[in-house]
Amino acid sequence: YAVIRTHQTQAATSPRSRHHTAMVFAYRPLFLAFVASRPHSRTTMTELRASAASSLLPQLTNDDGATAIGSELVDERVKNKRVALYFAAGWCPMCTSFEPALLKFREEAAKSGKPIELIYVSSDRSEESQSSRAASLGMLSIPREETADVKRKYKIWAGSERGELGSDRRSGVPALVVLDNAGKEMSFVAAESQGAKSLETWPMDDEQGIWLA
Repeated sequence: YAVIRTHQTQAATSPRSRHHTAMVFAYRPLFLAFVASRPHSRTTMTELRASAASSLLPQLTNDDGATAIGSELVDERVKNKRVALYFAAGWCPMCTSFEPALLKFREEAAKSGKPIELIYVSSDRSEESQSSRAASLGMLSIPREETADVKRKYKIWAGSERGELGSDRRSGVPALVVLDNAGKEMSFVAAESQGAKSLETWPMDDEQGIWLA
């Protein structure tokens, strides 16, 4: 509101004349901006980025292969770990022959203070097979209905899926995509072509690969 003018009037007809102040107001739209303030914090950008770890990943299924896992549990699960998507299938001989080396790698990484979290992206032919595999490998997994989108994003799928996903892929299975703590691809581990030796290409000492959820 804006005050236009102020003047005094006298009531002539009243014996009790008094001075009255008349205030005339005009309405004028005001455009206000409100800025929310927060207490100062020493939180670093890396911590802010990693605090929303679950928001950087698709909805996940727990390592029982069946139960959806909430965001808080995802954050806790990946905290201080290196994270990778593991593309594979139980019917794939190359996958099953690679997995002992992969699980050994995960075990040794934990012992050396550089734990990793593997997220299973299944090319199994049924939901039951996917659930069973995720549970036996002890891995979180992408829900079956979302795996196609993840495969297209990273251009990794099994040869038997070409009918659905096409031929524009960079790799079949097995393969891993290492994610940095912003949820972006950091490294590609070409397990299909290089086998267990490919695990040496995982940049384990790069701090950008540590999720601080």
